[in-house]
Amino acid sequence: MDIDEYDVVVAGAGTAGCYAAATIANEGLDVVIVERKDAEEAGHIACGDALKGADAFPEAIPKDRLEPAFTNTGVDHGRFEIPQEDTVLEIPVPGELAVIDRWEYGRQIIAGAEDAGVDFHYDTVINDVLQDETGRVTGLHAVRKGEPRTYAADVVIDGAGSLSLLQDKADFEGTTFDTNVRYSQFCSAYREIVDVPEPVEWDDALVFKATDRAAGYLWYFPRTATEINAGLGFQMTEEPMQLVESLKQDLRDRPEFEGAEVRDKLGAALPTRRPYDSAVAPGYMAVGDAAGHVNPTTGGGIAGAAYAGKYAGEQAVKAISDGDVSEENLWRYNARVMDHFGGRYAGLDVYNVLSTAVDVDDLMGLLASLPGEKLAEALYEGSTSMSFGLKLKAAVKSFGYWGTIRNFYQTKSLADELIGHYDEYPTSPAAMANWTRERDDIMDRVYETTGADAKY
Repeated sequence: MDIDEYDVVVAGAGTAGCYAAATIANEGLDVVIVERKDAEEAGHIACGDALKGADAFPEAIPKDRLEPAFTNTGVDHGRFEIPQEDTVLEIPVPGELAVIDRWEYGRQIIAGAEDAGVDFHYDTVINDVLQDETGRVTGLHAVRKGEPRTYAADVVIDGAGSLSLLQDKADFEGTTFDTNVRYSQFCSAYREIVDVPEPVEWDDALVFKATDRAAGYLWYFPRTATEINAGLGFQMTEEPMQLVESLKQDLRDRPEFEGAEVRDKLGAALPTRRPYDSAVAPGYMAVGDAAGHVNPTTGGGIAGAAYAGKYAGEQAVKAISDGDVSEENLWRYNARVMDHFGGRYAGLDVYNVLSTAVDVDDLMGLLASLPGEKLAEALYEGSTSMSFGLKLKAAVKSFGYWGTIRNFYQTKSLADELIGHYDEYPTSPAAMANWTRERDDIMDRVYETTGADAKY
């Protein structure tokens, strides 16, 4: 069996994997990305195609590399359709926003990683994780173009996506790596790329539409005025939805899609849960979707994945330089993720928990009564505040939903408390047990307040 030796082997050529590998290669280390797809299909994944915050992406892959993938930089707000209330909410979206061609974006980040000196092995299917007698991860077993292959490395970075096979194969006993991962903490999604005959009127907006279930929604994101990413997702706590048929039914009901042509169809699973409590083990780090690095309310994961890749890459370089790839010496990667976006995403997940226990009509009525800018804060920041005047106006508009509002604000207080707790994320694995116990106490109060079933 052939053995390939590298400083680092990265599983998956997605955003997190490419940014991690480019970060490492830029420091002169040998790194390979193993990707199950062939060179043509690599980067072709199901995605909503909305990208927020690209103006502040890591420098490992130059920003001008991404520009060919930007198809619509004129989007500046969300348009939230609530058919139950016969209402359309215009919700501002803070920060830079764009819609991209995700396949072209995938090609560009791969090319950027190649420019940095990363090797790519396509048509490579991972089938096992190598560990030594101490449990340290030392590489991967795979099949490349039909031939068995072994990859030996000081560090393995898992960017293999949602419900990563690597995590099923690795033995994490004796580590803090988060194994409290269940299928129900994920979302099933389907999207089509649709060409419409006439420009849509809402080419400056990301369109969301509530389904008849609280844990699902449709989206229409304009790559251009005539090229639309149309999709549907639902939380896997729900009974299975007929994704394709549900989307097609809505497309048939929208006059702007009459005579439209579907060009591409893809489905995927993505995490709609808090980030992994710990995404490190000796010789091993998980990044991006493989570590729950996705905004659980919007499904947006590109920016978080890019920064997770950067932080993991930098920590791998340091650990290899130190000659110490222990859990302790990789731990700062966890802390940087939690400080940057992990705590905020954990707070946002509290609202996902709430949505599973609220009647969908009550939830839609409440959303229709709240100020758009405050909804934007809740969706993207995990916390929001309202002046007395805004509270009074919202109270008048939302008469009849006051019980739901009271539940919402009690939940909001707990989300704020949770975010504060993540500000105290431990600086070493030794302190993890106490921190986790205190976090779980907050979550117990979330379940009690919302009436939702425990998610973790």
